[in-house]
Amino acid sequence: MSENIRIAIDAMGGDNAPSAIIEGSLQALKVRSDFELIFVGDEKRIREELKKYSAESKNVRIVHASETIDMSEHPVNAIRSKKDSSLVIGLKMVKNKEADCFMSAGNSGAVLVGGQLIVGRIRGISRPPFASLIPTEKGVSLLLDCGANVDARPEHLLSFARIGSIYMENVMGVANPSVGIVNIGAEEEKGNALVKDTYPLLKQDGVIRFIGSVEARDIPFGGCDVLVCEGFTGNVILKMYEGTASMLLKNIKKSLMSSLTGKIGGLLIKPSLKGLLTTFDATQYGGAPLLGLNGLVVKMHGSSKAKEVKNTVIQCADFTERKINDKIQAYAQTLQGNANNNT
Repeated sequence: MSENIRIAIDAMGGDNAPSAIIEGSLQALKVRSDFELIFVGDEKRIREELKKYSAESKNVRIVHASETIDMSEHPVNAIRSKKDSSLVIGLKMVKNKEADCFMSAGNSGAVLVGGQLIVGRIRGISRPPFASLIPTEKGVSLLLDCGANVDARPEHLLSFARIGSIYMENVMGVANPSVGIVNIGAEEEKGNALVKDTYPLLKQDGVIRFIGSVEARDIPFGGCDVLVCEGFTGNVILKMYEGTASMLLKNIKKSLMSSLTGKIGGLLIKPSLKGLLTTFDATQYGGAPLLGLNGLVVKMHGSSKAKEVKNTVIQCADFTERKINDKIQAYAQTLQGNANNNT
């Protein structure tokens, strides 16, 4: 791109803000420098953090925000009442084309509500989902929705499947990605009402490559490239996935350090163990984009540390560079055209 990608960052959102947010963002500049970091938040606190690093002024800018939306605040009330918050200002920058994307580790509900009310949905996308990459034995799978829509209809899940396929093909380079619906069994007749009503829509769709139902136990083994479900199920899967991986890795380390033999064995397998740890480290994939908005908005974990922030900045740059939003918008326009032709 001829001009630097402008990444607006909620410097005040999250448990470790602003220190981890600024540290991770500046680390991303060491990987690639074709973007501008726009820190949104308390200017005094941001400048105090920046003094710890030698950040080039041409790549770093500050936009002051006098308010912060706390994690516990009601999303709608917070968006309406705190117009000068770092989250609202950052979203408005995307809406007004003053930034190419916005990322935050702040209040998830406020990011969701603000993204839809301020940035706005792409016409034809009624329910933008949070999409998260999760590690598997075969690489990664895209899980959506991860919490944006705890209730959904069959047509929404069909939209998630199509949007997810676009993402995997254009961001992850997966040709003709496979799509599965999260279910309690592999048989077509199994599942709740939502799954049963959605299954035939996915099966008959000519846009995606639907492979059927995927049980939770098959997800870590790479059951398919795109996993579709409503936000309640998706969020439970994501949190359980992260917790289980953390517990297993913690106990592996504990077991190796419990005896002299284990310590010696640990030294011998250290390179392989390091590779295993990297494979199951979800933070390496960045945050969860809210797909289907008129601009890029990415939500990080509230507990994000510098590493996840760094990877999310790079993710935002890649996403913008590959014009994924334009591709989703083109898909939505096709839907609108088909709907008009059918009326």
